[in-house]
Amino acid sequence: MAHYALINEHNIVTQVIVGRDENDLPDGITSWEDYYGNFHGQTCVRTSYNTHGNQHTDGGTPFRGNYAGIGFTYDPELDVFVSPQPFPSWVLDKATFLWTAPIPYPDDGKLYVWDENTLQWIVPIPEPEQP
Repeated sequence: MAHYALINEHNIVTQVIVGRDENDLPDGITSWEDYYGNFHGQTCVRTSYNTHGNQHTDGGTPFRGNYAGIGFTYDPELDVFVSPQPFPSWVLDKATFLWTAPIPYPDDGKLYVWDENTLQWIVPIPEPEQP
């Protein structure tokens, strides 16, 4: 079983499908990417369910940076999938193809959220307990 991303004219992933393994080609089909792309009327690019942050979860070879998701961008020059940028201040790490905040996440055991207005990690205000 293999996974394939369908990509629109703006290189945005619109759908991820499960398909046949790329080595399982019956007569008359030379590429599952071409076959699924023609069937759906979009570009089709294989993606690896086991790749995240340009690392393979089972110790294998990472493939195309990240497993594709709906709304991800496919960068044909780098041949990778990149998630949507979560905040304007975050930058793409070209080694992992993941977005990183301008300052590292605090390592003190607390839970934080990113505040784009102040460009810092903040502890969210807990909801008051209901009586």
